[in-house]
Amino acid sequence: MTIINEQFIINTEGNTDIIDITKQVQNCVYQHELKDALVCVSTQGSTSSITTIEYEQGLIKDLKEALERIAPSGQEYHHDEIWHDGNGYAHIRSALIGSAVNIALKDGLLNLGTWQQIIFLDFDNKPRSRNITVQIIS
Repeated sequence: MTIINEQFIINTEGNTDIIDITKQVQNCVYQHELKDALVCVSTQGSTSSITTIEYEQGLIKDLKEALERIAPSGQEYHHDEIWHDGNGYAHIRSALIGSAVNIALKDGLLNLGTWQQIIFLDFDNKPRSRNITVQIIS
C-alpha cells in the first residue's frame, strides 16, 4: 500500500463561503497517474467543512439558507459565552457537515457524478487562509 499526501491553500471570505475545489483536488491526484485508489480530502479547523454538491448558484443559495435555518448566525451559543468570538454557529455547521470526504479513484478518474463537485465551506465569521489535504491511498 502506498500513501501519498498533497496539500493546497485556499483563501476564503468566511461567512459560509462555498468554494468549488474539484480542479485543485484533480490536480493533486492526476499528477500521480494512478488507476485505482482512495482519495481523502480533508480540512483542518473546526469552522470549515468539505462535501460534494452540484455547484450551481441556485443550489449554493439553497444550501446557505438551509444552514442558516439549522444553525442561525444571529443566535447566541454557549461557545460564544466562553470565547466571545461570535462563531458558535460556525462550529455547529462544521460538525454537521464534516471535515472530510472520501472519493474513489477508478480507472484513473475521480468517481464523481456528472454534476457532482467537491466543495469547501468556510463558516467562520472572518476571511481565512485554509489548508486542504489530499491523501491518496493506493
